[in-house]
Amino acid sequence: MSLLYGLITGVLFGILLQRAEVLRFDKQVGALRLKDMTIFKFMLSAIVVGAVGIYLLKDFGLITLNLKGTSLGAQMIGGALFGIGWAILGYCPGTAGGALGEGRTDAAWGILGMLAGGAIHAWAYPLLKTYIEPIGNLGKITVPQLLGINHWIVIFGFTVLVIGFFALFEKKRL
Repeated sequence: MSLLYGLITGVLFGILLQRAEVLRFDKQVGALRLKDMTIFKFMLSAIVVGAVGIYLLKDFGLITLNLKGTSLGAQMIGGALFGIGWAILGYCPGTAGGALGEGRTDAAWGILGMLAGGAIHAWAYPLLKTYIEPIGNLGKITVPQLLGINHWIVIFGFTVLVIGFFALFEKKRL
């Protein structure tokens, strides 16, 4: 049943990506050049809504969080690879799948790259676990835990920051 839920939410997310026009190459390049903030607005909105939803479910005891450990070394290398791939291809992983669904065959190269990267990661994981994951290993921790404050304070502060960014983006017509 969870696979069905995943399929349904994936299709709904794809529809939202398409409707927000973030699958368009010009929006992707505009985001990379910091000239079009459509993608940032979409993702920041999703982060705020997701944070509120997840922590409401957690506070009502309907879910428990299963955190993955935080490794600054792994996140910096992974983020750099993500950014390089996005810059070269012009799509991030989610938008590559959506763009392929819209018939843009150039996105298939990105999907093949993701599959190849996953295979390389699986092959190299023993080395990564030994040498990269220990760099900046903070353990299983959230930002509210790191700051020692209630998660709703962090969510509220982040939401205010996002609204401020949105106001700036609108003022600059981004």
